[in-house]
Amino acid sequence: MMRRLTGFLMCAVPALLLLACGLVMPAHMRTVDASVLEQAGRNTTTLIQQGLALLRQDNLGAAQLVLQAAQAEGCPDRVGLSLIITNLAMQHPHWPVWGGGDAGLNRLFDSDPHLPKSGAEPFTDFVVREDNRTVVFELLRASPRAAVQELLRCRALTNTVIFSPSQSASGQALDTALAACGLLLERGHLSEGLSNAVFRLAVASNRGGDPQQLEQVLLDLMSLGQRFNWGQLVGFVGQVQDTETLRLLANVVRKSEGQLPLLFAATQVSGKPDQVAAYLMNFSQTGLADLGASLRFGAGGVNELLRRNVRVHNSRFDRQVAAGAPFGAVSAALAELCWRMPRLGLTLKWLLYLAAGFLMAAALHFARPAASALERPLQVRGFHLAREMLFALGFLLVVLLLSEPFLAQESQRVEFPFRLRLPMVGSVVPAGTRGGNQAIMNLSLLTLMLFFVLQALLYMASLVKLAEIRRQNLPSRIKLRLLENEDHLFDAGLYLGFAGTIISLILVSLGVIQPSLMAAYSSTSFGIIFVSVFKIFHLRPERRKLLLEAEAAPAEPVAPAIAPRLATPS
Repeated sequence: MMRRLTGFLMCAVPALLLLACGLVMPAHMRTVDASVLEQAGRNTTTLIQQGLALLRQDNLGAAQLVLQAAQAEGCPDRVGLSLIITNLAMQHPHWPVWGGGDAGLNRLFDSDPHLPKSGAEPFTDFVVREDNRTVVFELLRASPRAAVQELLRCRALTNTVIFSPSQSASGQALDTALAACGLLLERGHLSEGLSNAVFRLAVASNRGGDPQQLEQVLLDLMSLGQRFNWGQLVGFVGQVQDTETLRLLANVVRKSEGQLPLLFAATQVSGKPDQVAAYLMNFSQTGLADLGASLRFGAGGVNELLRRNVRVHNSRFDRQVAAGAPFGAVSAALAELCWRMPRLGLTLKWLLYLAAGFLMAAALHFARPAASALERPLQVRGFHLAREMLFALGFLLVVLLLSEPFLAQESQRVEFPFRLRLPMVGSVVPAGTRGGNQAIMNLSLLTLMLFFVLQALLYMASLVKLAEIRRQNLPSRIKLRLLENEDHLFDAGLYLGFAGTIISLILVSLGVIQPSLMAAYSSTSFGIIFVSVFKIFHLRPERRKLLLEAEAAPAEPVAPAIAPRLATPS
């Protein structure tokens, strides 16, 4: 008894420790742990440092958005950045209105009597006023840039698709867009790739081509100008390299006006607006929140999130474990491993779960009472190891289903329709392509894999039991009886298949998952396939062999019955 208790403790305690190590390993299949982003962000540009860099460029408006993102995410040293911004705003009272960032335009903005005295003035609201457009066009006509002059010639277009022609009664929308884009070109605030694209589109439009692509770019810039002042607009579009990225970012901006500081800060810190746009299109519901979480760890954290293109997992349990004195160094080392070698980290995690499941099964083996003298012939040496390995595989599957975050997450990819509202321009201007906005459950493939693995484990368990009975030192007729006794195990795949189908249909009726007959009936289908293969190709030949052996074996002599003795009367 003491030996079995010792074996139980020697297996159960390490199993729990291995399970705990697997749970705190910051490696996941469909997400990245916040501790990994923290390691990736060490010694990289922080959000506060990015704000200070913008202030050195006199771009007060962009620095204010970065400060708002830092305050929303609770970044350290945000108070110091706030004080510097406040002092700069006091030295230049007009900069908080139009954003600064371009000393050559001070006279343009200061000459507008309608400019508000406080708060930010969206650049589209500024340039849509006729007096300001007139000044901007005079400035653009004197520009030596070929792209600016080609863009001005687009005012003569009459085959426009999105905008009304400039000469029409409602042509102020096109004039506003051309003025905004032209001023960005003239001041050199568009990237080389984007400015070249605008130039090519303008040339093609002026030579009789379809101007819709150029109008789309103009519409995107004007839409961004409706939400940013001049300094913020300069900072936002300055790193955009192509028109497709501009379109995607404009769509995201229209959809997420309440979270513009996070989006702006992510593009500034990462320097990769194309990847930011792609990430937000893949994760339309949680993408901005996850980008905000990565901003706490600087440019390295944001770029690591964009590179992996998954969601962020931030566990309170992991933070509490990492806060402990003996576990902090271990947690940091594991995060470093999972950052530099994510596949190795995930493999180690699965091996820890597998070893924990195997030791738990071994502990249960020692916890069972010893076999009686009658059952000792049924014991076959070494077969309990196969059963423990099967238990470990099933344990790994269960732990992954319960512990992996966002394993059955919805698909968040979506194309945003948008509409632009311009002050003093009249009705709404529709543009873009309307895409589907339905969230599609990603459970079908996961359900198929789950049912397949469970049926495969039951199939392997049946094979192990059949091999165990085959090797038992018993007569063939007893082995036949033992096979009959295991019929419920051999049919367990059918029971599991029916149960899986019923549960799937119940979840569909409750609205937990979307209707999917393939996912519902795959459980029963896999059960029928695995049970049929086992019984036809494994169980049936073994029973036939045992029947032949039982018939060929000599009949055992039957002991004669002993008549009862009657007591004689004395």
